[in-house]
Amino acid sequence: MSLDLRSECPINLSLEVFGDRWSLIILRDMIFGGRRHFRELLNNSLEGIASNILADRLKRLLALGMLTRADDPSHKQKAIYSLTEMSISLVPVLAQLGAWGRKWLPVSEELSIRARLLEEGGPALWEAFMDELRQEHLGMGEPKPAHQTVRARLQAAYEATVTARTAEAS
Repeated sequence: MSLDLRSECPINLSLEVFGDRWSLIILRDMIFGGRRHFRELLNNSLEGIASNILADRLKRLLALGMLTRADDPSHKQKAIYSLTEMSISLVPVLAQLGAWGRKWLPVSEELSIRARLLEEGGPALWEAFMDELRQEHLGMGEPKPAHQTVRARLQAAYEATVTARTAEAS
């Protein structure tokens, strides 16, 4: 896919890739939510992405080399999307975006707990998470037991926060 480039500035070029509303959200859902099928991305989107927009952005991310697509061996009509190293390397960027959002925007406690943990864990946690994503999406390295992964820890913290908020409301 060729980009209509306004300049060769690295910030501009990055915005050419991520300047739309949905691309980073799709990557966020794949990275943090473990979603790899079209229906998972469509039905579990907090922001309510439309199917035509999702299809368009997936095609764009594939063309840019940020995702790969393979047939799902369990179902003829399904595809599995995988992150490439190019996308996995966004974990520190997403962690910094989350930290910035927590500081300056009216976030909810439950939806910002992952950002807080990533901020507190810093580069060591980001690297561990990227290694897990490389194993999951690229088949590199040794898998960890599911309950010991960074994603599992982030999800457990989210669920604990939701439970605590629900208990407070009762």
